[in-house]
Amino acid sequence: AAAKTDAVSAEIQQVVVTGVTSGGAKRKIDSAFSITTATEEQMKQANPTSTADLMKISPGVYVESTGGQTGANIQIRGFPSGGDAPFVTLQLNGSPLFPAPTLSFLANDSTFRIDDTIERVEMLRGGPSVILSNGQPGATMNFLLKKGDDTPEGTLRATLGTGNLMRYDAFFGGKIADGWYGTIGGFYRTNDGIRDPGFPADDGGSLTATVTHKIQDGELNFYVRSLKDKNAFYTAVPVLLSPSGSLQAFPGVDPLTWTPMSEQTRLFTLPDGTKGDLADGRGASNTTLGFDFDQKVNGWNVSNKMNYFSGDQNTVAMFSGAAPTSFGNQLSSLIARDNGNAALVAAAGRSAVSGAGVYVDGSGAVGNDTQTIQIAPWIVKKQLKNFTDELRFTKEIVPNHTMTVGAYAAQYSSNDTWDIGNNEILMDLNGKPIQVTLDNGALATDKQGFARGCGFCIAENGSATNRALYLADEWKLSEALKLDAGVRYESQKMSLSYQTPSSVNVGSNALAAYSYGISQASGPVIAYNPSWHLPSFTLGGIYKLQKDMSVYARFNSGGQFPFFDQVRGSTVSNPPPVTKIKQVELGFKTAGSLYSASVALFANRFANQFIGTSTAGGLPVNTTGGSQTYGVEYELAVRPVKNLQISLSGDAQHAKYQDYDDALSPGINGMVVQRQPASQWRLTPSYVIPFGDNSLRLYGTYSHINARFSDQQNQEFLPSYNTLDAGALLAVGEKLEFRLSGSNLTNELGLTEGSAGRGVAVQGSVQYATMARPLFGRAVELSMTYHF
Repeated sequence: AAAKTDAVSAEIQQVVVTGVTSGGAKRKIDSAFSITTATEEQMKQANPTSTADLMKISPGVYVESTGGQTGANIQIRGFPSGGDAPFVTLQLNGSPLFPAPTLSFLANDSTFRIDDTIERVEMLRGGPSVILSNGQPGATMNFLLKKGDDTPEGTLRATLGTGNLMRYDAFFGGKIADGWYGTIGGFYRTNDGIRDPGFPADDGGSLTATVTHKIQDGELNFYVRSLKDKNAFYTAVPVLLSPSGSLQAFPGVDPLTWTPMSEQTRLFTLPDGTKGDLADGRGASNTTLGFDFDQKVNGWNVSNKMNYFSGDQNTVAMFSGAAPTSFGNQLSSLIARDNGNAALVAAAGRSAVSGAGVYVDGSGAVGNDTQTIQIAPWIVKKQLKNFTDELRFTKEIVPNHTMTVGAYAAQYSSNDTWDIGNNEILMDLNGKPIQVTLDNGALATDKQGFARGCGFCIAENGSATNRALYLADEWKLSEALKLDAGVRYESQKMSLSYQTPSSVNVGSNALAAYSYGISQASGPVIAYNPSWHLPSFTLGGIYKLQKDMSVYARFNSGGQFPFFDQVRGSTVSNPPPVTKIKQVELGFKTAGSLYSASVALFANRFANQFIGTSTAGGLPVNTTGGSQTYGVEYELAVRPVKNLQISLSGDAQHAKYQDYDDALSPGINGMVVQRQPASQWRLTPSYVIPFGDNSLRLYGTYSHINARFSDQQNQEFLPSYNTLDAGALLAVGEKLEFRLSGSNLTNELGLTEGSAGRGVAVQGSVQYATMARPLFGRAVELSMTYHF
């Protein structure tokens, strides 16, 4: 048998802190819940394209990271969601960066970037998290910062890559004075992107510093993290799709590199006068301050985690519209639209019969057969603030009973202005805007190609306060058997002021069709002041079959409070309900020198999940739905010979909707939960070749993602796809490292998102044009790291 290496021993003895109700650390193999971990090196080998993309290493999680650095959609274990990441909380040192896991145009992952200041990450799914912190029933992604120690050390890293990527990382940590330690580090990066828009797609970086003070039987830890980053956001591109799963590129479009953004469309002025710069993208400008306190006081283990977050999370990005069609068809639609505008026809003196289009850049007339699309630049501004505090007291009150009592509080706000909806630019498939004039003198588009103005302009100021108390007990029945149970009671109070949109005409030119009926945030203000309560509990147990082998079981009941956008879509007298979520999990864990395994059977049931709909007259109607899921997830590894490891992780699930009102939401009951594969897996071999004081590590990952449906009614089918990533790490002595890594090496054409809610029911196998979001094409990076 192969001898245990230091790395294997470290894996077996690895401890986790996320989800441990007592607030301390516990061996990963001894935890009665599903948790995936990654060291700094394992994160680099995963080669994530974004913070969210790192979650692909966690079974039961499907990540749609094709939007770029931010704005990912993350699906968890069959939890029903139409987008964003409503069941993922991102934590830093155990504190949530923003308590509400998602808002419109904001998911937790968008507030954070991975760099060399991170020691490791822990990804908890379900488990005791329903009673801890913000009570997340889905997945908690906890990034743990490096701390300084007695030995000073640091790294400098430079990275070059596809799309003119240039990135520089630095980190240093060490002793400041007796009992005091510190770190500082960060990164700066510029990148034109695989889908080159003609301007920097990513531009920015972050800076992080920590100070740790050792005290008697404990420590204090302070940290500050500042992020300022601009990131282009990518939405759907034209493709040819068929209900049978056939997928092809749309003529004239390379789906692996295409984008409608260009230097010509970068700077724009919406018909209502609002200016935008697509280079701002879905970036982030925020600061996080944190304080952790841990100490043993009179037999009690006292822990306090405090976090303050403040910043802007704006969006200036293009969002896709309808499928491509000829300019002739676009012109006919514009003529019909404008002839239906009585005021415009009166100003022109007659209805239009024909029209003509010219390129905005002056390159000539547009032929009727030219394929065109309408793409909408949207502007969303979000000002965010958050303060959270979690306090725990833990003690073995009576023999074999470790009791924990805790309190959690959060105060957070989001102040928004939205300029979204229509704002559509008419352009050809080369991203060249088109100006259209009708034969009666009407201007169907403006000089930038805008055919319409804002369709949904609002202003919204929301704040919420959450308070929770929880009690937990870990009961050691024997050396082999342990049980744990916990209860939590939480309240949420919300205050929301919503300036409704109204329709106005802008400008003084009566022939400007694009200036009619533009939405502005000038309607009545609606004030909401709802409150809710949520009891939660968890019950689990673990039985050790051997020292490094155990089985466990867990049941939890929790839920999710409504967030600002859901309340805005409801009536004042009938706010959205709390979503109720129940989960069951049975698992097995083992580890040894030749193998390791973690397998879990899981099931969950959703009830009372809010669905926002409206009447034909625009009045909001509250309805709810649910779902039921069961499945299995696994993390397996074998080490048949020294220096070789082959890992396999993935899941298989059966997730379907239920309990929908067929009159309000027809065609959903019994359908497969949208955007989630019935199965997915990742095969990851790794082999180390030592030679002298040097070593070469070769690694790769082959991933399979099964087919999905883009919509709740299962009308638009997204075929399965496979990707291949690989890398090599050359360590030269103890100081130098060279890493070469590549993603989607085979240029696989796979779709992560369909037509964004515009499902198309097409019978048979006839291909149809649609807008869908594909994977990025092949990308390669080369980096050099110097350790000192």
